[in-house]
Amino acid sequence: MTVDVEPNLAPPGAGLPAVERHIGRLLLAVQRWTGTRDSFHARFRQERELIQQLVRSCDPASAATRVLIPRPRGLEDSSRYWSVLMTLDHLRIINHSVDKIIGALAKGIVPPGVSSTANVKPSTTVTAAVIPEYEAACDALLATVAAAPQLKTAVRYAHPWFGPLDAWGWYALAGVHMGLHRAQIEQILEHLPAAKK
Repeated sequence: MTVDVEPNLAPPGAGLPAVERHIGRLLLAVQRWTGTRDSFHARFRQERELIQQLVRSCDPASAATRVLIPRPRGLEDSSRYWSVLMTLDHLRIINHSVDKIIGALAKGIVPPGVSSTANVKPSTTVTAAVIPEYEAACDALLATVAAAPQLKTAVRYAHPWFGPLDAWGWYALAGVHMGLHRAQIEQILEHLPAAKK
């Protein structure tokens, strides 16, 4: 639903409920153990195509409309009041970051700094200019992975919820993350006022 005042949500970086975070860790571990580079690539590509279809299905005003949705599993409470464009901005930020992380780990370098969910929230004033920027971030991530001879790296970089991950773990997470936000975009579109759909 659209709202007239800013809803009272948990602050960015508050995280997930403990049980949900634990289940997420287990599911990611299974992905890392059973997945392949091809399966990770296929998941990322499939989610990207689904997101493209969803973005094309709405007009510019709808894409920019912030909508309050029920919290999807796997997403922080602070992410419940976004627009489609804000979601793309978040994916642009994350895919750019994961591109840099995988690129560094593949070279045996641990990236500086600490990963934080609070630092990757989108701009509330994002415009449709984010669409090609998001696509470029997707392309860059896939190009970095394609160029990396080995993703099961000796060095790791910590995710705030899943702990230290090698490049393999970060790539496994990339497609899963796209899927979580594809589901979020679906919910945003479902909750738009009827006149804007």
